[in-house]
Amino acid sequence: MDILWFLIAMGLLFGVLGPYVLRRRGGGIRLAAPGAPDAADPLAYGFVPQEDQDVRLPGADEDLLDVLNVVQATQDWRAASRLLADTGADGELRWQRVQAFAGAASLELRERPGAGGAWLRSWRADAPKDPGGAAVHAEFLVQQAWRSSAAGTDDFRIILEEALKVTEEAALLAPGDPVPYITRLAVARGLGYGHEQFDQVWAKVIDRAPQHMGAHLAALHYWCEKWHGSREEADHFATTAAARAPHGSLLAALPLFAVYEHVPDVVLVQDFFRTAVVSKAVEGALYAVHSARADDPMQAHVRHLLVWFLVRGERWAEAMHQLVKVDGHVGAVPWTLSADPAAEYTVFRNLAVTGYEANGGSPLTLPR
Repeated sequence: MDILWFLIAMGLLFGVLGPYVLRRRGGGIRLAAPGAPDAADPLAYGFVPQEDQDVRLPGADEDLLDVLNVVQATQDWRAASRLLADTGADGELRWQRVQAFAGAASLELRERPGAGGAWLRSWRADAPKDPGGAAVHAEFLVQQAWRSSAAGTDDFRIILEEALKVTEEAALLAPGDPVPYITRLAVARGLGYGHEQFDQVWAKVIDRAPQHMGAHLAALHYWCEKWHGSREEADHFATTAAARAPHGSLLAALPLFAVYEHVPDVVLVQDFFRTAVVSKAVEGALYAVHSARADDPMQAHVRHLLVWFLVRGERWAEAMHQLVKVDGHVGAVPWTLSADPAAEYTVFRNLAVTGYEANGGSPLTLPR
């Protein structure tokens, strides 16, 4: 999604001056000189400096980061294989870890063409029957298609067709694992599957993991207006999933992702982010994170998107309550759609701090 014109202007202004914004009782905000005694300071809340934000993950996963550091330092894939083998196949965590390993290899290759990501090539060559290696390889190819080629080009299709073959191999190696089929949803979107053909893939996903939030997000992209559906179809998919979700499921937040995917490039409606449609989706997402398990790995994804909407709606205190849960990790939508996710996130975080203090908040009044 293109950055909204408002966000461009605010980003340029607050990306540089955001840490030096004064708080004023009554809600007004004005810029202050650096070092002014009343300037709002995000670091006073224990927030992480922009340059230290981790762009690899949406939230903390120390086991994954420890293994990823070992793999990248030694170029030995075996620690990654062991971690995935010990990660349950029916949950969200395996999907996120497969994505993280694939993303690390893809970024390595971009930084060092021809040499980066050698550990993944070795993994596939040394252990071709390892289901974890096949799942990471398939996701790697999908990410490569989007990073290195324009959608619809011959190169794009060739890479995705190769990814399709690898998802089939990964599925055979781990019949009960939904991850290869979730990856295939992205392949189906890129290759332009018709609705009936896409539904056949989707059926294989929900047979294995009917409440999988990551799978629903992948399917939602297909049903969006910019791909192979419409605003109405995406909304129907999201609201149906949310209505059927059991208590404690983050699927109640899915309509907020559908709204985000269809926010217009230029918002012409005054108070758009306070309209009934947006407010209802936000409330659903807030309910979802409040009722979900504290260790649900998809919580961070929902909280990051909530920050985006809550700041745009000037719901400062609620935005701050989400920020304290996710600060330090910014590898999630909407920040990852920017060329500099840490900078994009920091703009919104600084605006939240400023608005919070402008309405009487302080580090002492923010619960952790």
